[in-house]
Amino acid sequence: MREPGIDYHAIFEASPSAMLVLNSVLVILDANRSYQNLVARNRDELIGQYVFDAFPQDDESEMEDLKASLRRVLESHDQDVAGPIRHDLEEPDRPGVFAERYWSPINAPVLDSDGQVALIVHRLEEITDLVRAGGPDADHQSRQMKLELYSRSRELQQVNERLRQTNARERQIALALQDSMLPAPQALAHHQAAVRYRPAVHALNVCGDWYDVTQLPNGKYAVAVGDVVGHGLAAAGVMGQLRSALSAAIRVVGGPASALDGLDMYARSVDGALSTTAVQTIIAWADHRITYSSAGHPPPALADPDGTVRFLDQATDPPLGASMEHTPRPQASATYADGATLVLYTDGLIERRGEDIDQGLQRLADHLARHGNGEVEALADALIDLSSATDDTAVVVVRL
Repeated sequence: MREPGIDYHAIFEASPSAMLVLNSVLVILDANRSYQNLVARNRDELIGQYVFDAFPQDDESEMEDLKASLRRVLESHDQDVAGPIRHDLEEPDRPGVFAERYWSPINAPVLDSDGQVALIVHRLEEITDLVRAGGPDADHQSRQMKLELYSRSRELQQVNERLRQTNARERQIALALQDSMLPAPQALAHHQAAVRYRPAVHALNVCGDWYDVTQLPNGKYAVAVGDVVGHGLAAAGVMGQLRSALSAAIRVVGGPASALDGLDMYARSVDGALSTTAVQTIIAWADHRITYSSAGHPPPALADPDGTVRFLDQATDPPLGASMEHTPRPQASATYADGATLVLYTDGLIERRGEDIDQGLQRLADHLARHGNGEVEALADALIDLSSATDDTAVVVVRL
């Protein structure tokens, strides 16, 4: 059933708020009855006039403030509130006697199909009672102070709204970054892999954590995770640079330690990259061997089919750029049995406020001992659910 038609012009005409409709060059296209009554002029006297010719202001600062507000609407495509203006009205029963009245102009854009400002709705909200609060004895200075406070409060509302919109735009950018910098892992010839990423609550969708899973030309697999200090788009940008650099290095150097050596030197030239942690592993499936090196990162967990869990913690060095002088990083290796599970992760999986990190590692080990043989996608889901809500988390699960 179709909804009954709504006469929006009738609503505009009946509105108790005084309203004008302006085009994009600020010419008046319409004025509702409330506005006509407010300025004591009929529609024919208003339509077609440039708004500032129709209503010249005695107070030059008020006119400039209103012009600035309208410019902001045209530039930002967002609603804007101008500073308060004074417009006295003639008292109905006392011809020639005008009462002091104050108004707050609100300007809102109407966008066309291309997202451009086609019209501006200019509305006046009366704030006389607010200005007069305090009684008839309130002096001029007190009233001016109230006007200033009202104006600043409305400006603060606008700033907050712009911040919310900016955050929303950054979130959209972050989603695009996530798609480009944290893609699904390549299909591995001999193993299954699953990845998960969860941002911290109230954070952008991409922060400083990353993962990389790829098959190397020699048939081995390279699996890495890393964590850049900080949150937001700046950390995401650093993360993208480091992830790409490590992914390139592991393809051309002799092993994980050499790749992290190169990444360490590169990080020293990137603003915001110092103190980043990372772990790089290479899985040689033919030899059933994992070679690894860590730059200050939590140790990978290796769950054997019998439920035994080992942490690969024999090749750990400080985070990137933490040492005053560059020294070669350590490297170690471990063997595994068919059906074992390798888990790489960032600290959001194991760290809790007020809790020792060993407790988080034990929680991970206990979970893998019970569920490490499960299907990799389900295991990745379960592990990411263990993560802290206050920090972003990346998890990589590889069935060996």
